[in-house]
Amino acid sequence: MAVLDALRDVRRGIISNPGPGDGAVARAAAALHEAFPDRFSDEALVHWGAKDSRVIFDQAVASTGGTAADECVFVGEDAAERAFARQVRMRTAAHPVFALAAMEHRPVFRARTELPDGLGLQELTAAVDESEAVVMQVVSERLALVMVTAQGAETLTRAGLPVDVRGPVDDTAAFPVRDDKPVSAAETLADAPHLAP
Repeated sequence: MAVLDALRDVRRGIISNPGPGDGAVARAAAALHEAFPDRFSDEALVHWGAKDSRVIFDQAVASTGGTAADECVFVGEDAAERAFARQVRMRTAAHPVFALAAMEHRPVFRARTELPDGLGLQELTAAVDESEAVVMQVVSERLALVMVTAQGAETLTRAGLPVDVRGPVDDTAAFPVRDDKPVSAAETLADAPHLAP
């Protein structure tokens, strides 16, 4: 909500797959308006459908009424969806926190941060909340995988949390587990072996 409010002067739209079945679009639209009242009021920029090709992204750009594709930003955690958006020449962000960075052509990186003695998850959370950084996965009490901009990495470093930048986020999934995909206990343990008994 903070990102949407910070970008209130920017035209904002939705590209979302409401799922199959009669009434799916109506249910999704109602949920959108309930969750984000008055934040997506430009109906021309609301697109419902599959994001499995560049088609819906082409439609979204066309619906802006003349805005160049490279002036549009698609925010989505799925790497394949971001790749389709980039085919249309849209900029992409893997998380809403990075929407402004995408608008400003600033890259976002995958990174690791090790929590030194005396600093824990509470300090990491506080530092992330004040920066262009998102925790992707807490691997252990001392290690977290994050996404950061250069500014976000500097903020975490100043907070005493060293950042080891690994590479750009563009071609990677933003989240290890998506909330729309069932995950078995075995998959969870495979992704986080430190939790295994």
